[in-house]
Amino acid sequence: MAQLIVSISGIRGVIGDGLGPREAVRFGLAFGTHLGGGTAVLARDSRPSGPMLADAFRAGLAAAGSPVVDAGVLSTPGAAVLLRHLGAAGGAVITASHNPLAWNGIKLMSAAGMALTREQGRPVLDLYERQSFAEVPAERLPPPQAAPDAAQIHVERVLATVGADAIRGARFRVVVDAVNGAGGREMGLLLARLGCECSLIHGDPTGRFGRPPEPVPENLADLGFAVRDRRAAVGFALDPDGDRLSLVAENGRAIGEEYTLALSCRHRLTQARGPLACNLSTSRMMDDVAAEAGVPLYRTPVGEVNVAEAIDKQGCLIGGEGNGGVIDPRVVPVRDALVGAALILEMLASRRLPLSELAAELPVYALVKDKVPLAGTWPRNAAAVLEAARRGFPGARADTRDGLHLSSSEGWLHVRASNTEPILRVMAEAADEKTARAWVDGIKALAGKA
Repeated sequence: MAQLIVSISGIRGVIGDGLGPREAVRFGLAFGTHLGGGTAVLARDSRPSGPMLADAFRAGLAAAGSPVVDAGVLSTPGAAVLLRHLGAAGGAVITASHNPLAWNGIKLMSAAGMALTREQGRPVLDLYERQSFAEVPAERLPPPQAAPDAAQIHVERVLATVGADAIRGARFRVVVDAVNGAGGREMGLLLARLGCECSLIHGDPTGRFGRPPEPVPENLADLGFAVRDRRAAVGFALDPDGDRLSLVAENGRAIGEEYTLALSCRHRLTQARGPLACNLSTSRMMDDVAAEAGVPLYRTPVGEVNVAEAIDKQGCLIGGEGNGGVIDPRVVPVRDALVGAALILEMLASRRLPLSELAAELPVYALVKDKVPLAGTWPRNAAAVLEAARRGFPGARADTRDGLHLSSSEGWLHVRASNTEPILRVMAEAADEKTARAWVDGIKALAGKA
């Protein structure tokens, strides 16, 4: 049996090999017990296993006395917006984000519309592990709750944050690669309201992904071709649950997900001043953006809840993660592809320059991302690799809040055990790819996986 990954933020695993309706019912019972009968919002991405898990999780919630507002196929940020709109006690999205089709999971949200913090998630995890559930009698079983049009609510929230008239006046041509996931409808509605001529590829929410689900440059050849062929101003690539956004410039070149956050923050700082927040694995472009504006940048452990908490605690203007996840507190405290797209279009309308030229204004770094399978030895082997990495890079500044982050004037290296897969993530950024790749390969050699 494959490993079922259970954490404070939810569960994730392979369907039929560790994750199925039994686990979903049990997790629904635990979350419903935690909510004490409060209403829960439920949504899912488009994976074929989604309806099965959603039905089972909904049954667990109902058995614990929690009414369920089932929004069906909806992006993660769309679910968060709906949760806050309804004033629900909590929520869940059936999704495995960027994982392959065989995977699925259940991502939990608090009443604030953000991922659970450690303090909030620990009681749910304890209930799940102890199977200590508060099941209600038949006469107290809650009836289903009707869901409003959550996609429209999400779009309205995003529209309220940008100069929509200026974007409409530019009459942009845009291509969207929705990976046959949950975010295509919401993105299409937003672009229509912004007066864009939108073409959609991989746009049917079947969950049969038209490309590898992670929106990294090597997976965006189809989008690059479509942008060039249709002479579009920009291409937007989504992940299956619509919380990450990757960019393709007008020349068809995928500039990647790291530029999404850096460009969005840089543009937002032309409108107001305030601190920024991002995680330790995000490009140094964010340091440059903050320095250019003379504002502080707060770095956190990986995980959107950590960034969202920093945004709230430090009063940040905007923040996010370098995987293409922009968090704008004016909309919702989770990563939101629609927010990123709206800010990029507003920047294009304001600056009147091609995206490739705007991206070229930022310093160029080489960021290498890799991973090492740790099945059977995770996390014990991961800890040993982290200690070897520290010895192998003497003199670097060490941050141990999330695995091991080593930084110097030459760049940074981050080695951490994934929270969502049994792997060790290895990332390095330097002035050139040769140096960054050598750092990553050095860690893989230490792990005996080179």
